Amino acid sequence: QVQLVESGGGLAQPGGSLRLSCAVSGSIFSINAMNWYRQAPGMQRELVATITPGNNKNYSDPVKGRFTVSRDIPMNTMYLQMNKLVPEDTDIYYCNAEGFATSSSWYVTHYWGQGTQVTVSS
Repeated sequence: QVQLVESGGGLAQPGGSLRLSCAVSGSIFSINAMNWYRQAPGMQRELVATITPGNNKNYSDPVKGRFTVSRDIPMNTMYLQMNKLVPEDTDIYYCNAEGFATSSSWYVTHYWGQGTQVTVSS
């Protein structure tokens, strides 16, 4: 069974930093990409950052230049370094992996972590 477990959330002051981790256990035959999402209460989940096995990275405009996504090979752990935090970054952050579960899969499966709270406040 595949599990994604986030860690590293917590309270930070404006201008501060936090580093989130996402550990993947279990077997995914082929990962297309890993993503960080965030969600505020009553709001839609928002894509924050994406990284592929080829180390291609994409960021949403609000975090570009402040957040950095990285991963270990072979995509067992993903990180999100968050710098210059602002109160608007306060959200629950979710780790996501998308890929083919087995060699015979013909559709992409999304796997989700349980989320970790990030609060930015003075």
